[in-house]
Amino acid sequence: MNKTVDYYFSLVSPWTYLGDAKFRDIAARQGARIVYKPMKLGKVFPSTGGLPLAKRAPQRQDYRLVELARWSKLLGQPLNLHPKFFPCDESRAAGFVLAAIKNGDDPGLLVNAILSAVWVGEGNIADEQTLIDLANKTGLDGGKLLALADDPDIPAEWDRLSDEAIERGVFGSPFYMVDDEPFWGQDRLDMVEKALS
Repeated sequence: MNKTVDYYFSLVSPWTYLGDAKFRDIAARQGARIVYKPMKLGKVFPSTGGLPLAKRAPQRQDYRLVELARWSKLLGQPLNLHPKFFPCDESRAAGFVLAAIKNGDDPGLLVNAILSAVWVGEGNIADEQTLIDLANKTGLDGGKLLALADDPDIPAEWDRLSDEAIERGVFGSPFYMVDDEPFWGQDRLDMVEKALS
């Protein structure tokens, strides 16, 4: 029986961006099903001892930039360390992802497109037209997702997934659960693959 990975993530996390394509490749290679679970770090952090970036010590903020540059180079993935639209409100983008799931679509390419828009393309993922365009480019119906994202069940689901993440011990993004075994961070993806193989 194929394994399932519960994928908890924030759509504005650079670490999620750096690991997303590799993670999807691993899942495909191992025949694993990804369950996409966008969450609010603004809700998860206060419950798990984390701090938003602006409230971290200057030394930690500086080192984050060093590590992001290192990982970008190591993985051969472009990454803008100071994107134009970061930080930004990711609620609308999360709504599009959840709308895609509700519609029965595979949200994988949309998730990657949103992450890439922030960290490479200087895209404003708080803007509805940007999200419609990203959805259309990934083969989804952006207009339909916009309409579905207006359903009051969508923000409620985002809240529920954030509560679920906290209950399961999730404290950062990206976070992968393989049969309830936790893996935090894109630098654990080789371990995720071993758990799936």
